[in-house]
Amino acid sequence: MKILFTIALVISTSCLFAQSNVIPNISKTMIHQSQNKPAGKDTVIEKDTSKENQEPRYFYLSVNTDVFVNTKGGFAKRFSPAVEFGRTYGIFDLGLATGRVNTLSSGSDTVRYIEFRPTINIFSKGRFAEGLCLGGGYVFKAKQGLMTEICNSINFNISENVALAVTQGYYFFDGTNSSRSTQYMGFSFTYNFLRSHSVNKQRKKKAIVSDN
Repeated sequence: MKILFTIALVISTSCLFAQSNVIPNISKTMIHQSQNKPAGKDTVIEKDTSKENQEPRYFYLSVNTDVFVNTKGGFAKRFSPAVEFGRTYGIFDLGLATGRVNTLSSGSDTVRYIEFRPTINIFSKGRFAEGLCLGGGYVFKAKQGLMTEICNSINFNISENVALAVTQGYYFFDGTNSSRSTQYMGFSFTYNFLRSHSVNKQRKKKAIVSDN
């Protein structure tokens, strides 16, 4: 009996020793495999931190009040109001404007026009920015119907939603037999359609206060 008891004790001790060696080996294998496994890229973080996606995008509405400075006549002939609606893509605006060349009709010509107005922000510092506009449009039923525009503006962002600007530029009117150009100066009031606590409003605020 003593011999049988001794043999059973030796066998059980050997089994326990073998199991204790297997467990560390399995742990080491799992750790080694986890270290060799390539880490996947977090595409959500990369996308959100890209420069393009950090630029605010929103719709806007502008009211422009321009006055021609080299035209003979009274205020009604010099005053050129317009309304522009468009969308901002970071430093680039795409707008569609409609307005009047003046508040008086000249013979059979009309004064109403429609114009495509892309604008790029060429400089910004805090709440101030400078924009460059190159536009093209058409004056309805006018002898000099083709209209092009070049202008620049100095903008001041009162808040994330409201901005004021001083503008100056040139209109060029071309027809079949004649053409003319005129210079203007004016003011514009812009309202940005930004919802409260939206990501685009936060990005707009960051762009305004980043250099202050």
